[in-house]
Amino acid sequence: MPAPATAYRIEPLGRSHDRDGFSCGSAVLDRYLQRQARQDAEKSVAAPFVLTEPPSRRVLGYYTLSASVVDASALPDALVKRLPRYPRFPVTLLGRLAVDQGMKGRGVGQQLLMDALHRSLGAAPSITAMAVLVEAKDDSAANFYEHFGFLRLQEQPRRLFLPMKTIFSLLAN
Repeated sequence: MPAPATAYRIEPLGRSHDRDGFSCGSAVLDRYLQRQARQDAEKSVAAPFVLTEPPSRRVLGYYTLSASVVDASALPDALVKRLPRYPRFPVTLLGRLAVDQGMKGRGVGQQLLMDALHRSLGAAPSITAMAVLVEAKDDSAANFYEHFGFLRLQEQPRRLFLPMKTIFSLLAN
């Protein structure tokens, strides 16, 4: 008999979440969660979401979303030809995504990404975003996003985007 699936919960970061033990292997991402994320949420700079395994409140992974723009010149020419002639386009920025080292290899990164895309797609009609934009910290992270269909921007290969139409198709399956 297979083991039951673990019921992770992804929710907005709150005061009761235990962030102190989080360690993803990147001091910058660890420090952000432990010292800055709640302040960003309170000041409406970013919306941090955390993954826990109830009943524990210990953070096992997180991501942030915020509104942003992308210059039309950074997008692939084939896409720009199908868009209105604006200098910039609204996007949802997936600013950070990190998984605790103890959870690596368990699909938590994919679960966080799918939740972020689902939330972004749901908000897109209200705030008008044509894509989700990510800034990969390294080539390994960029490859992770490309696995899910993200495309690299022309002059900034560690900045990738996924059009909302593609997200809709991805999540509809």
